[in-house]
Amino acid sequence: MTNRAIPVRFPRPRLALHGWLGLALIAIFWPLNWLLTGPRTHWGFFPLWLGFCLTIDALVLYRRGTSLLSRDWRKYVGLFLVSMPAWWLFEVINWRVQNWHYLGREVFTHLEYGILSSISFSTVIPAVFGAAELAASFDFPRRLKRGPVIRSDRRTTLLFFTLGLLTFALMIAWPLYFFPFVWLSVYFILEPINVWLGHRSLARWTHSGDWRPVFTLWLGVLLCGFFWEMWNFFSYPKWAYSVPWVDFLHIFEMPVLGYGGYLPFALELYALYHLVVGLLGQKTSDYLRIAPDVD
Repeated sequence: MTNRAIPVRFPRPRLALHGWLGLALIAIFWPLNWLLTGPRTHWGFFPLWLGFCLTIDALVLYRRGTSLLSRDWRKYVGLFLVSMPAWWLFEVINWRVQNWHYLGREVFTHLEYGILSSISFSTVIPAVFGAAELAASFDFPRRLKRGPVIRSDRRTTLLFFTLGLLTFALMIAWPLYFFPFVWLSVYFILEPINVWLGHRSLARWTHSGDWRPVFTLWLGVLLCGFFWEMWNFFSYPKWAYSVPWVDFLHIFEMPVLGYGGYLPFALELYALYHLVVGLLGQKTSDYLRIAPDVD
């Protein structure tokens, strides 16, 4: 009689406590944002999206054994802090292009609107980065083949920077025709600056044709975009769009072609975040892990 080795089976880790807290927040504040009458989203948006962020982070921790929150809770809080001025940048640009507006804005004073909006805007970056890390936990991004090579040499970065300034100027001068550059110009300007300053940049991967981190950012922002638009649909206050030329075939409030703007938006968020943390002395921080896991 031979002795056979019996494989040891370890129980899979359970969903972390903050994941259950996130699910509870979603279960409470999703119905409240949709079913109550009168203004309610100004106090319900943040806990709903905090629930999304915590749930996604716990799923990443479950799948990868590490996550944004578990790696460093201080830096996780920092994502929320950086997110506020990052989105305000796009709000300032929108004063010129007027592609979206807020229904119910008139019930708040300027101070109330500024404070409440900032709190809501704080969830944008942690939501997108968490969702990107979740996308990176799956196998299919890892199997992507090499794509176009975009290097970080002086010629390429100068070209990017020039295109960024040009597209930004065209958008400001003629917003009716060049409004899509909202979602391109900021990245074209900031990516070269990050390269020149020695900060983290997506060129770290694209210089060798590796687009997998870009792909996970795209998947993450599209997941967030779906929930942003869906949860916004029956909320109040809420945003609505006035997009020239493409204002048709809406999915929730957003014209279907408008979802394409989310893709470069994710790259802009990456560049904005790493510009800020780089200036704060964390030039080579590997806190954000959007590259797929490697065996």
